Amino acid sequence: MKYAYPLIGVLLLSGCASDSNLAAKPEQRETREPEAATGFQLKQQAIGEKYMIAAANPYASKAGQQMLAKGGSAIDAAIATQLVLTLVEPQSSGIGGGGFVLYYDKKNNQLVTFDGRETAPSNADHTLFLDQQGKPVPWIKAVVGGRSVGVPGILYAFKQAHDKYGKLPWNELFKPAIALADEGFVVSPRLSMLLEKRYNPGLEQLSGAKEYFYPNGKPLKAGIVKKNPELAALYKQVALQGITAFYQGDNAKKLVDAVQTSAIAPGKLSESDLAQYQSKMRDPICVDYHQHKVCSMAPPSSGGVAVLQILKLLEGKKLSQYQPNDPTSLHLFTQASRLAFADRNHYVADPDFVSVPTQALLQSDYLEQRAKLITDHDNHNVVVGDPTKGKLAYAKSDGYELPSTTHVSIVDQDGNAVSMTSSIEMAFGSTVMVNGYLLNNQLTDFSLSPKKDGHWVANRVEANKRPRSSMAPVMVFNPDGSLRLVVGSPGGSRIINYVAQTIIGVLDWQLTPQQAVNLPNITNRNKYTTLEKGTELEQYVTFFEEKGHKVQLRDLNSGLHVIEVKNGKLYGGADPRREGVALSEITQ
Repeated sequence: MKYAYPLIGVLLLSGCASDSNLAAKPEQRETREPEAATGFQLKQQAIGEKYMIAAANPYASKAGQQMLAKGGSAIDAAIATQLVLTLVEPQSSGIGGGGFVLYYDKKNNQLVTFDGRETAPSNADHTLFLDQQGKPVPWIKAVVGGRSVGVPGILYAFKQAHDKYGKLPWNELFKPAIALADEGFVVSPRLSMLLEKRYNPGLEQLSGAKEYFYPNGKPLKAGIVKKNPELAALYKQVALQGITAFYQGDNAKKLVDAVQTSAIAPGKLSESDLAQYQSKMRDPICVDYHQHKVCSMAPPSSGGVAVLQILKLLEGKKLSQYQPNDPTSLHLFTQASRLAFADRNHYVADPDFVSVPTQALLQSDYLEQRAKLITDHDNHNVVVGDPTKGKLAYAKSDGYELPSTTHVSIVDQDGNAVSMTSSIEMAFGSTVMVNGYLLNNQLTDFSLSPKKDGHWVANRVEANKRPRSSMAPVMVFNPDGSLRLVVGSPGGSRIINYVAQTIIGVLDWQLTPQQAVNLPNITNRNKYTTLEKGTELEQYVTFFEEKGHKVQLRDLNSGLHVIEVKNGKLYGGADPRREGVALSEITQ
């Protein structure tokens, strides 16, 4: 079994980036991806002994590496990395969005999490995305413009984490990003191609974004040097004054004005919403998988719950007996994924607003019963489980969850670690731009339909509520409690499959991080089974169809970044489907 694609070099893969896809009929929406595929490039595994970072753009990885080289903590490196990603990878994440941060404090052997997810405006309610007839608006009318913007949370989470675990001065973390914004960065092929594909039509409809990304009516070209003086100026203020310079004052006024006066779908965000925002520390959720402990983010992350469910559902199947990506093991994987998606679609939402049965969903007895539904034939009729024995009756959420997302994995010289996934939702977010950065459209991660068949949807819009997310930053620990793996990915709701498959690749199939992220992807979100186009999985179409699967071949555009701690060394893998790199003290 090969561990990488049967493809060499860089191939430009077909995307799904036309306006017709964005405005697709409801039954076609499932075919859209968060970002179009833009290429494939085989990468070398990174090796280090002191520290390592894996992030989605070389500029960003270098910024994090610089902080680690100065003796900074994993949190310091994560902040510097994300500030640069805002500039060089604006389609995927940024300070106009939110994220989840897992932090491992080695000295105290403690794992903590920071929830920097966006919140709905204080005067929003379940009618936010309903038309005058009380029906959900078409998806394309929901996603672009001010109405879809939630209060950005990532900077607040960074400040909260830095206060506890930062080592370098706050202003030091901004220097790489400020220099790049002032002096210019080289536009990457991925950013340029996404702009050429017109993936998000709002970019050319809203002022600010239009002039920045399409100067003279043409998309930014790969290889040109692009400056962002507005973002540099804001970064300088936040570096000196702290996050107050973002959540209050001139930036807050401009942000709110851009949302409320958006030429497309004006929003409800207010200055008081920004001033009152707070990130939250939450307990991680963990399960035992064979001899390891696997931990992730609690709700409002549905990704964490679903990844852990998939692993537990498969634990008794002993996937280690199969070769990597053996078709029988992949069939079992799809069936476990069906079960996990059935549960997460009903039960997971913001736990501060609705009762989420997180522990019940992860109980061994419950999952053992659910695992009995996994057979040799595809189960098209998987229904939601009942871990609460009838105490909760929610309707299925129809949130689209197409996060254009990024993931960063870091281990510092003291053995502390960060697994951070952050997002602005769709590629280029709401396309509302202020002070050189794009604002999220995360509110479309809520269910657009607040009620179904007489039952409230747990993930409906409510004032100050956080939308459900598929982001699933993960850490894995050895039987002795030591850190083994730091992993996560972008990819919309497919994040759940990407992360679970990679963990299985390392723990069950004994692959290196780079081999694991090179594996051809397979997903099933309790609908059809999708095999990654252009890979060896294409030869298994008949195998899956004979087992009753409805099969699609598609580009599966993960962005996995993995670090393994093993035998006193660090091993890093970066997804060949994107531009990321893993860097250590050895790598320059």
